[in-house]
Amino acid sequence: MENLEDLKILAEQWSHQGIEYLQKIPPSQLYAAIGVLFFTTILLFLSIRLVTRTKSNTVLLSGLTGSGKTVLFYQLRDGSSHQGTVTSMEPNEGTFVLHSENTKKGKIKPVHLVDVPGHSRLRPKLEEFLPQAAAIVFVVDALEFLPNCRAASEYLYDILTNANVVKNKIPVLLCCNKTDKLTAHTKEFIRKQMEKEIEKLRASRSAVSTADIANDFTIGIEGQVFSFSHCCNKVTVAESSGLTGETAEIQDFIREYIKP
Repeated sequence: MENLEDLKILAEQWSHQGIEYLQKIPPSQLYAAIGVLFFTTILLFLSIRLVTRTKSNTVLLSGLTGSGKTVLFYQLRDGSSHQGTVTSMEPNEGTFVLHSENTKKGKIKPVHLVDVPGHSRLRPKLEEFLPQAAAIVFVVDALEFLPNCRAASEYLYDILTNANVVKNKIPVLLCCNKTDKLTAHTKEFIRKQMEKEIEKLRASRSAVSTADIANDFTIGIEGQVFSFSHCCNKVTVAESSGLTGETAEIQDFIREYIKP
């Protein structure tokens, strides 16, 4: 009880001191301070509302040519593999509710999905979309993985060290596609092999002058063998099959960052 009484006395003293201090301030200055505080509060409130409303709904499909990005794009859009799809030379993009969600009731937030061409000459197009990306799905051909492991790892390394990806901590899904085939590699095998390749890239590129490197940031922990868990952004691994329509893990990833 004594402690409570002491606190009450202390609070009264602070209250009196505060009132005395305010009384010493000229009314014009006091009103100006109140006005500035009110204006700042309103501005902060509007900024928060604006950021909340304009949160991106863009997801990028990236990866090497032939990895199956375009088939996955059509599966997510309308549930069809679009047999006979040719290599994309221009980005396929659209804003839509995921095909599996068409039967759900209520309002569902659409996804802006962009299938970025995988050809090396067209990869700069990815840079155009990265500033607005909420998430990235990096597609790897699990069937023809070993011949393309080095090239795929280099492409993913460039994405993971990109300034937009690092600063905005854009989540990445390493999607192992075509896993319906018997001879396809598992996602764990692909993850480990790509971590090994990226470790080699870290070593070789760190030995090159900074002026000669196009990447904006380095990744990993110095003195440790590279792991995707060392990235500042979240990197997860999943399996899919564009031809059979197995895209559940991709959809779960998308909806983790773009709430329906």
